[in-house]
Amino acid sequence: MLELRDLNVHYDMIHAIKGISLEVKQGEIVTLIGANGAGKTTTLRTIAGLKKPSSGSVLLKGQDITAATPRQRVQMGAAMVPEGRHVFTGMTVQENLEMGAFLRRDKRAIADDMEMVCDYFPILRSRRKQLAGTLSGGEQQMLAMARALMSRPEILLLDEPSMGLSPLLVSEIFSIIRTINEAGTTILLVEQNAGMALQVASRAYVMETGSIVLSGSGEALMESDEIRKAYLGG
Repeated sequence: MLELRDLNVHYDMIHAIKGISLEVKQGEIVTLIGANGAGKTTTLRTIAGLKKPSSGSVLLKGQDITAATPRQRVQMGAAMVPEGRHVFTGMTVQENLEMGAFLRRDKRAIADDMEMVCDYFPILRSRRKQLAGTLSGGEQQMLAMARALMSRPEILLLDEPSMGLSPLLVSEIFSIIRTINEAGTTILLVEQNAGMALQVASRAYVMETGSIVLSGSGEALMESDEIRKAYLGG
């Protein structure tokens, strides 16, 4: 579904991503874990087309999309839920969801998908006419995920979906991530809550200062003493 080959990304003189390679197979949940500043968000932004790499390639479904625009990547089936949600605060929940489908013209299917995402996130159904800026943090996170799903992505890029949420809401968000994946959407997850991320992940990559230093199944990394000490508090 997705492959990065020897990807390098710079911010001026800062070498943020240092020759990383990774792959996400169709149907998987793959997670990137690592400390703040490791390069996880930059990796997602590069996949989404929001940051240009200095060298290396991004392939989606076997096609090189390194030079593609963000719009073209959405059209090809990749959607990103950014860190910090970034919902359109002055628009209603309904309007935010409609914006998620802005590249689509199949009105009946859009209406069906609107009902589908409200099944995933029932609170949004009762908030459809409410301004997104008046929602709680957890509700805004649900709206950001639902908005991305309205583009009918084949792969969903999730950046820190649990940030700032209560433990109860974190569990709910991760349960929904599993459900979305089981319904057929491949997921690449960046998450600081390493314990939760590794529980849902088929595979995981560990990033440190722009490099991938470790990879393996979610289960294997959960049992790694090195990972437990560094990221799981044990």
